[in-house]
Amino acid sequence: MSNVALVALARPTFDLACAQANFDSARELLIELGAQVVGPEHLVMTAEDVASVVLPASNLHILFMASFSDASPAVELLGKVAGPILAWSMREPGEVGDRLKLNSMCGVNLAAHALMNVGQSVRHIHGNADEPAVREALIKALAGQLPPATAPSEIHGELAPADDVQKAFDWLNGKKIGAIGEAPIGFTPCVFDGPQLKSLFGLDVRQISIDNAFQRITSVTESETELAYASAVQAQPSLAGVNVEQAKKVSSVEVALDDWRDEESLDAIAIRCWPEFPTDLGACVCSSLGRLSDRGTVTTCERDVLGAVTMLVCESLGSDENYLVDIVDLDAAKGLVRLWHCGSAATKLAADPTHATQYIHCNRQLGVAGNFPLKTGPVTLFRIDRDVDPSNSTGLRMVVSRGESIPAPNHFQGNTATVVTQPDAATLVNGIVTGGYPHHLVISWIDVRPGLRRMASMLGIPLVEW
Repeated sequence: MSNVALVALARPTFDLACAQANFDSARELLIELGAQVVGPEHLVMTAEDVASVVLPASNLHILFMASFSDASPAVELLGKVAGPILAWSMREPGEVGDRLKLNSMCGVNLAAHALMNVGQSVRHIHGNADEPAVREALIKALAGQLPPATAPSEIHGELAPADDVQKAFDWLNGKKIGAIGEAPIGFTPCVFDGPQLKSLFGLDVRQISIDNAFQRITSVTESETELAYASAVQAQPSLAGVNVEQAKKVSSVEVALDDWRDEESLDAIAIRCWPEFPTDLGACVCSSLGRLSDRGTVTTCERDVLGAVTMLVCESLGSDENYLVDIVDLDAAKGLVRLWHCGSAATKLAADPTHATQYIHCNRQLGVAGNFPLKTGPVTLFRIDRDVDPSNSTGLRMVVSRGESIPAPNHFQGNTATVVTQPDAATLVNGIVTGGYPHHLVISWIDVRPGLRRMASMLGIPLVEW
């Protein structure tokens, strides 16, 4: 009989009833298949939960992502066990237009990146316990045959002229990124090396603390707030339906960010958007980032500086506004993924900018976040990431792919793009997860791949293209 260590991670801001039901089903299936299941029978959500976990030696370790979680519990509990770890993500329940109830796949993606950073490796299964393909994958895993770390076949396309890419480097040189606060705990893709970015791209990162940011927000005058709020309502009348007190707090944030951008001549802002803003300010700042983006400032949430770098690189190669997204849903039969984030997209990226609805944040239930589908058309999916390979002197790596954003309703509250991928969608997701690539990708509606290929070659940065 196989001894299986099963750990289920979750976060209270998601649908815990659904998360617990899925976890119970997973345990029951493993026991039915003959496994001796060890590990906590409750969802692991807090530091106290993590500290209480004792995992005996096991033949197989399964990281069950009951809902989204940051990666720190996965690293603490599974970073040093005999791998590979089998990461299991759940399908998203709920009706079209509902909140993202679990965000399980993104949690697995984030955990895989963090585990790779500590020398661990991951294999992946996606689907609920009642699916025949999941059952078959677990039977094989219990017999010692884990799912393969497959990825799409690599592509090697044409390179843009070197002179054109040199112009992109010249455009990037001297650009400034403002970073507010530290990266959230367990968000390893949001860690960056400032001197490295200066050396490779000529970018300058200016950092301030969350406390400094809150001081700036507090100093915004009532008249400045009222003016910004009125402008926002005029641009998107749906904002008038959001709690006014919360919406005005977000307008104060917008003014403070505008002032800081002008003061430092910033080209991008990466902000630690939680937990302090919803818990201490009592509002979610998503829409303020979208409004800055509409005016030409690159913005990223979760203090993702490398995400901002990725977006600036796309712009240097001819992309207009782009957006930072998670892969949150997979429909393998239709060959598509759903790319999503909470609602900080520029309204000009909406499928219909005249109806770029402003609403509350899907999880925090606070204003203000955009709630509209993203525009359609061919898209590039791109990311610059830190590389843990010691043989790579640049310390960075790149991954890029292509797809088509198709007409579809806003599948999840926030901003969703439904993308039919050029490589097989399931294989693409498997490659990203098992390759330890970041949970944040940048979606661009311009094909910047020729320039990226040339840029990677000129810098000596490894580029994987699928």
